[in-house]
Amino acid sequence: MSGYPIVLVDLGNTPCAVIGGGEVAARKVAALRQAGARPVVISPALCEPLRRQAVAGEIDAVEREYRTGDLDGVRLVIAATDDPQTNEAVWREARAAGCLVNVVDDPARCNFYVPATVRRGALTVSVSTEGRSPLLARRIRQALEAQFDPAYEAYVDLLGELRPGVQEQIADPASRKQAWSALLDSNVLDLVRDGEIEAARQRAYKIVETFR
Repeated sequence: MSGYPIVLVDLGNTPCAVIGGGEVAARKVAALRQAGARPVVISPALCEPLRRQAVAGEIDAVEREYRTGDLDGVRLVIAATDDPQTNEAVWREARAAGCLVNVVDDPARCNFYVPATVRRGALTVSVSTEGRSPLLARRIRQALEAQFDPAYEAYVDLLGELRPGVQEQIADPASRKQAWSALLDSNVLDLVRDGEIEAARQRAYKIVETFR
C-alpha cells in the first residue's frame, strides 16, 4: 500500500516531541525547526548541538528517560533512540493517542515517513521510498539539488508576485494557462540566475501583459 503525500503547515502550533538526544535526533530536530516547530526533546543525554539549542532556549529539553505520559498533548513524535524497548513504548503510546509517529529506521513502526527534501524558499521537492531505501532517496535528492539550484528561490517568489495579477486580469482560463506557459518557457529564470532580478521582473511582467 502506497502512502498519501502531504505537507504539514503551521507546525509552530503543533506540539512535537523527539525522543532521543543523539546526532540522528539532532537532524530530526533541525528539520522540525526549519518547518517552524519548537520540539520538546526527551533524553537523558544530549549531543552538543542539542545542548546548545537547549541552553539558547531554542528547544525545550527534558533530560531524563522517556516515560509513559510524555506524549500527552503531543501531535507529532519522532523516536530516535538506540533502545528498541523505548522505541516500542513510544510507538505504542503514540498510536494509542492518535499521534503522527515515526520510529527512525523502523518502517513497521511509522505512520508517516520523512522524505528526502530539497528546499528553495517556497519551493519544496521531496523524495520518498517509503522507508525501503533511504540511501536511494538521498541520492535522488542530491541530483535534484543540482537541477533546482538556489536561483529557484527568487524565481518562485517572482512567480508568486505575478500570480494575483494574472488571476485577476486574465479572465479566460486558456489564456491564463498560455501566460504561465510562456513565463515558464521564457528566459526569466536565466535572468534570475545571472542576478538580474529587476530585468527578470520586467521581462515577466511584459510577457503577462501580452495576454491581457
